[in-house]
Amino acid sequence: MRSTRDDRTARAVIRDEALGLFAARGPESVTVRQIAAAADVSPGLVVHHFGSKEGLRQEVDQYVLDVFEAMVGELTGDGGAELLDPGSGAGSLSEVFARHLPGDSPLPGYLRRLLLSDTEAARLLFRRLYDLSRAALDDLAAAGLASRGRDPAVRAALLLSNDLALFLLRDRLTEVLGTDPLSADGMTRWAPEMLSVYAGGLNAETPEPPEPPETQGDAP
Repeated sequence: MRSTRDDRTARAVIRDEALGLFAARGPESVTVRQIAAAADVSPGLVVHHFGSKEGLRQEVDQYVLDVFEAMVGELTGDGGAELLDPGSGAGSLSEVFARHLPGDSPLPGYLRRLLLSDTEAARLLFRRLYDLSRAALDDLAAAGLASRGRDPAVRAALLLSNDLALFLLRDRLTEVLGTDPLSADGMTRWAPEMLSVYAGGLNAETPEPPEPPETQGDAP
């Protein structure tokens, strides 16, 4: 049963439950009846709001894309001056996503399934994410924080591919690193190395993390 404190609309609840089920099992393996049961509504209400499972899937795709676009806005906003600072812990799609998404969010899993599918939605999503990566690179270059390189299209694709690898290879990276790379601890390890390579190449040394501020006690 839905909590009485849940102030989402029935449409939003259905969408969110569909997102979770699609991420866990794949859209093809989930039925309208299963989505309705998870959302604690009737199958007829699902059809009323979305017309069909395909209509619901399209809305989930758009919702996921909107969430990612909103978060990627940080890379092209006023805070861009920190993006290539290896000590800042900011500056990549994956880092921004990790800071905004709870550890149990189904969005990374859904993104992985969607991008690896041979669908028009996958092609559209990747194209739009690529366009956002290209825009972020252009903004950094305009601010004097990065170079577009001799082939800006390839450089933007390289940056995007590196970020998406954390989603696509999340389970395998967790096994070899012993830490979920999209968790706070994992990103604390990943971001300095990644940004050091971006800023100085493979010969760059990773900067030491800043010392924690000393606790001021009562004067004797």
